[in-house]
Amino acid sequence: MPHADGAERLMAETPGRLSQQTHMTGMLLAPPLQHTALDRIELVSLGDGRALAVIVTDTGWITARTISSTARVQNDELRETGRALTRRYRGKTFREILDDVAAPADPLEPLWTRSGSLLEQIAAHLRDRTLYVSGATNLLDHPDLSDVATVRSLLLAFEEKAQLIELLSRLAAERGVQVMIGSENPVKEMQECSLIASTYTYRDQALGVLGVVGPRRMAYSDVISLVDEAARLVSDSLARVKHQLYLPS
Repeated sequence: MPHADGAERLMAETPGRLSQQTHMTGMLLAPPLQHTALDRIELVSLGDGRALAVIVTDTGWITARTISSTARVQNDELRETGRALTRRYRGKTFREILDDVAAPADPLEPLWTRSGSLLEQIAAHLRDRTLYVSGATNLLDHPDLSDVATVRSLLLAFEEKAQLIELLSRLAAERGVQVMIGSENPVKEMQECSLIASTYTYRDQALGVLGVVGPRRMAYSDVISLVDEAARLVSDSLARVKHQLYLPS
């Protein structure tokens, strides 16, 4: 049975295995947080002006991130702030929390004046969605992708990730394997390539998506099988995490 950190490691390492198996670029989009409801927030001092923000969802998933706090803030005060935030936001979706942080009903409320900076950092964490990419330079080895300008723009898309995350987030809403060939891909930099992706699940819900980017000429049936099998393995592994899972941060 994988531990929480083992499940996170699995998600981080899966694109590398896909890249090795296909000699293409492997990707995995980690789970979203925005539509998940909050159970609690815990803040723990790490000293030196740093704190650990631990966010627990209503399904028992955990994500943690180091944030900055003032050196003067004591651990007891941080813990009380975490309890106050929990009382305020328990049961609300992360989207609702983000909306409240962006436009608070009362900016002079003591909770805001005391912990506004911490809230902004926590909100930034709730917005994040991690994209793991492995083997981007493999595309240099495919004759169909020999145009330097094409490969450069493609590598930039992998580097900047924002458009890819948006595209894969849309694909993650659909179950099963999806194939985008050439101009079917809305990301202009990827229109000389093919994208094969498959969703992985947790508790029978589509949680994220993984796949490969490669040349338009490829052995599609073989690559689809590899991507589908990788998604099944990730889903099976997550299903064995009985209690808690640290999401990538």
